[in-house]
Amino acid sequence: MLFSLIKILLFVAAVTALTFGATQLMEVSGGATINIAGIELTLSPLQLVFAFVALVVAVWLGLKLLKFFVAAFKFLNGDETAISRYFDRNREKKGYEALAEGMMALASGEGHLAMTKAQRADKLLKQPQLTNLLTAQAAEMTGDTKKAEETYKKLLDNDKTRFVGVRGIMKQKLAEGDTDTALKLAEKAFALKPKHEETQDVLLKLQADKADWKGARATLGAKLKSGNLPRDVHKRRDAVLALSEAKDVFEEGNSIEAREAAIEANRLSPDLIPAAVMAARGYIEAGNARYAARVLTKTWGASPHPDIAAAFAEIEPDETPAARIKRFKALIKQTPNHPETKMLLAELNIAAEDFPAAKRALGDLNEADPTSRSLTLMAAIERGQGADDVVVRGWLARALTAPRGPQWVCETCGNVHAVWGPTCGNCGSFDTLAWKTPPAGEVAMPSGTEMLPLIVGQIADNSDDVVDAEVINNEDGK
Repeated sequence: MLFSLIKILLFVAAVTALTFGATQLMEVSGGATINIAGIELTLSPLQLVFAFVALVVAVWLGLKLLKFFVAAFKFLNGDETAISRYFDRNREKKGYEALAEGMMALASGEGHLAMTKAQRADKLLKQPQLTNLLTAQAAEMTGDTKKAEETYKKLLDNDKTRFVGVRGIMKQKLAEGDTDTALKLAEKAFALKPKHEETQDVLLKLQADKADWKGARATLGAKLKSGNLPRDVHKRRDAVLALSEAKDVFEEGNSIEAREAAIEANRLSPDLIPAAVMAARGYIEAGNARYAARVLTKTWGASPHPDIAAAFAEIEPDETPAARIKRFKALIKQTPNHPETKMLLAELNIAAEDFPAAKRALGDLNEADPTSRSLTLMAAIERGQGADDVVVRGWLARALTAPRGPQWVCETCGNVHAVWGPTCGNCGSFDTLAWKTPPAGEVAMPSGTEMLPLIVGQIADNSDDVVDAEVINNEDGK
């Protein structure tokens, strides 16, 4: 509508300008006298302008006729396609002009104009391999998905355009949410062009969403071979897929195969926390405590995490609190100033009922970087040292409003997850969960950060009262 109005306004402006110019020329005095074969012609300025325009038109028509006569002469001399080639060239020229105009309209967001130009180009060129793609994209822009899909299907008939057709239909199915069909189309597109980076990414994401870990690892390997993925990133993501595969195998009841897969995932990426924990538990199940300790110690040095400490405690579940403190020195000495290490040492000392040592272990953590867990630990220490209920309640009140500390956060969308997973449950991004402090206001309770994870079920009854200090205080306040 707007484009039509602009064309009308331009036409009116052109007519007005020509009329004004003609009026001005009529008022100009003088002219020109031309002698042709003894005939004298006197022309006014306006007539001179018209004569010049007529001369230009005559020259243009003369050149056209000359080209036609040349083509006719060739035809008469035995070139049977000379005249048809003459008209074809004109038609092709107009067709390519329409195609170029359609592409420009598409780039500028004018879907309807692009569709019109695509139809004209198709009529003139009669080369659907050139015009169908423009038609399909213009139909998508105007919201005509049915027309777009029909056009993409036409591209499937030609070997040169089959990949474009498959890719176009795949993107439509993704937009519709039909991931099952999109996965099949992505596999087909990958088979046609295994080095196409966008197709690799789409296929990998869909395979991960469908828990096709074996297929996803094959796609990831293809990305590495084609140079679309750095080797270190491939190694990390292959470990994520191997770990996910191990979890599925474990759920199926094949613990031996799951253990081998988890160990492989840990070998590929030693700093991947869930892989280290699962591999260590596999070693524990196999009776190889030494290897389990080695795996957990190495990963703790790279990234201290409560799940690692919990798995490290499972190596010797029946040891005394004093023996546990001694054995945990292998972890503690690597990162003595890390907040997780400080809270771990405090928990171990609470289990041993050495509350002054637990308080020293926390140090200034509750002033420098207070979290719900560290503040609750302080409440347990105060209770163990016989502090008044008012003091204990004060620490617990601070714990209720304090940040949760590091959690599994998606680095793409910022969504917080209670447990680690290969993909983000919110945006679907692959391998984007990182153990870090989320933005203020985000709340979740990851399974690896329960209060006092090493103490629950491992200490005497009187120490259980320390752990349940919050419950006791609530009952006292009723």
